[in-house]
Amino acid sequence: MLTSTLLAAATTPLQWSPIVGLIMILANIVAIAFGKSTIKYPNAEPKLPLVNFLGDFGLPAFLATTAFGHILGVGTILGLHNLGRI
Repeated sequence: MLTSTLLAAATTPLQWSPIVGLIMILANIVAIAFGKSTIKYPNAEPKLPLVNFLGDFGLPAFLATTAFGHILGVGTILGLHNLGRI
């Protein structure tokens, strides 16, 4: 019963394209920028080796913001695909 319901709700498969990759990159950049301004302790240990690129960002904050960025990116990509834009 559940399988037939899930199959009925499925859409056409989404093929990867450079637009999909660009949306995911932009979503992660937005999430990192949001995280830099809202995380209480962004420089928690262990530190990242890319201090010049990411600023004073620790590994926990970086993993949290990129996980959030992937959630934003997947939602955006699937939403645009559902609307027929990509």
